[in-house]
Amino acid sequence: MKKPLIEIWGDVVDSKELVLSIFIIATTTMTMYSLAGKEDRTLGLFLGLAGAVIGFLVTVYLFKPKRIIHHEEDEL
Repeated sequence: MKKPLIEIWGDVVDSKELVLSIFIIATTTMTMYSLAGKEDRTLGLFLGLAGAVIGFLVTVYLFKPKRIIHHEEDEL
């Protein structure tokens, strides 16, 4: 059975992996943001951004691209 693939911004992704990626990135972002505390908004911003980057790196490692690349040779 084929995986349900969808196209977003010109790239093909698996819908289940997309939802899981969004969940992972949101979780790491909010976890890092909450570590800053309520009184330090600047630190919260930077920790939230760091959490987003960490979540992105985790999803890049977990999920491989679904691209299909076709090479065609040019005739001269």
